[in-house]
Amino acid sequence: MRIVADSSALVSLGVVADRFSNPLDCVLKTHDLFIPNRVIDELEATAAYDDASGRAAESVLDRRDQFVVQSVELDDSFPLDDGENAAVRLANDLEATQFYCDEFNQLALIHASLTTARLITTPILHVILTRTGAMSVETAETLLEEITTARSWAENAYVIRAQETLGQP
Repeated sequence: MRIVADSSALVSLGVVADRFSNPLDCVLKTHDLFIPNRVIDELEATAAYDDASGRAAESVLDRRDQFVVQSVELDDSFPLDDGENAAVRLANDLEATQFYCDEFNQLALIHASLTTARLITTPILHVILTRTGAMSVETAETLLEEITTARSWAENAYVIRAQETLGQP
């Protein structure tokens, strides 16, 4: 399954990279991960900071040999930053199955820009990983809680819904 990721989502996964069950490892085992060069540039810029996001970006970059990095032409009319622009373009060019992004304030625009890919966020990804057996519900709940704290998502509707879904028998 082809998945294209934006930097925001990859940083979300990277904040728990030191855990015994890293969700990025699950993604890499179950998907072919594609990342545009512009997203790599954003991750490198973020990794320059000595904070949780910087360490998260660095943990993603440390796995660079496990995903495909591609260049794409940007759409000059796309109203978001170059990373989202490149990631949406790559997802459409590849006819990716999934587009992984945590730009919660812009999800409607991103969703409308995708031609075939299903838009998923970190909370949705954790539900998917449990449903496919790639991660236990307990692990997903723990990791999602840690990511939610690190990313200040306590009131995020996607997180709340994913937590409700994970808590269901």
